[in-house]
Amino acid sequence: MQKNTKETFTWIETDEPHATRRKLILAKYPQMRELFTTEPKTALIVAGIFVGQLIAAYWARNASWGPLLLVAYLFGGTVNHSLQLAVHELSHNLCWKSPAANKWTAFFANLVTGMPSAITFQRYHMEHHQSQGVDGIDTDIPTEFEIKFFDRAWKKVIWLFLQPLFYAFRPMIVKPKNPAKWEAVNWIVQMTFNYLIVTYFGWKSMVYLVAGTLLGLGLHPCAGHFVAEHYEYTPGVETYSYYGFCNYLNFNVGYHNEHHDFPKIPWSNLPKVAKIAPEFYDGLPRYTSYLAVMWRYITDPGVGPAARIKRSAKYAKPAPDINKVSAE
Repeated sequence: MQKNTKETFTWIETDEPHATRRKLILAKYPQMRELFTTEPKTALIVAGIFVGQLIAAYWARNASWGPLLLVAYLFGGTVNHSLQLAVHELSHNLCWKSPAANKWTAFFANLVTGMPSAITFQRYHMEHHQSQGVDGIDTDIPTEFEIKFFDRAWKKVIWLFLQPLFYAFRPMIVKPKNPAKWEAVNWIVQMTFNYLIVTYFGWKSMVYLVAGTLLGLGLHPCAGHFVAEHYEYTPGVETYSYYGFCNYLNFNVGYHNEHHDFPKIPWSNLPKVAKIAPEFYDGLPRYTSYLAVMWRYITDPGVGPAARIKRSAKYAKPAPDINKVSAE
């Protein structure tokens, strides 16, 4: 199989585009600020998924391994992926006005995923927004090891399958942080819940929940956004929106240009952004199929882990305090 032809990042000497576009849009359409609100429905959806996953985990305690893994992929993978994107919303404090209430809701969203990811994700994700593509800060960008090792189509399939592991461990390699108090709380809450699942449901139920997370964040249709959002399919373009069915399952994360332009607009209002300011979005590259994006990522030798735009540290900006609510 042909080796990837793109073996180095695209380095540019300009700031990320979203802050500039946000200023232009707000100057022309000040009513956009009316969309800066919170969305309590996020918590209701999380609660519904929690109940559904508990029922499925109870069923899994006596299931054979074949049906268990199939249900873990088709149902558990889909809804656990949704929960991780609920955590994404909550990391922006977009459910409640209180940052602490958003954190506790994120802990709740973590429960049936088996993974205490909420606070660690929030700490790194804020830097991804403020310093998009900045070398050594934006841990959303693959490492040199990933570029060199996953250099052919069959290896890129494995890379996609292992996405949850890369997102968990890459930040610790690229930019390790000291543990925070809220992270400790996240771990205590999660490990307590995991213990209760194993004690009252059994190990198979725990395996079902964790398998759903690993499968749902890996080679899964809903996980197509990982390679759709910021990989450079069009030269010089570093953020892409997706307008397709998976937005109903993914808290509208496909509206990704809109989200980066206005990170304080909740998922339920993101579709309104381009309707208010269509001239800023109509000409941007976009997708309607995550499966098509994943297929191109795998088969196109010009696309791979190196297909990202990077910028030097001089473009870094301080990340917002995760314990405060920002106006924008």
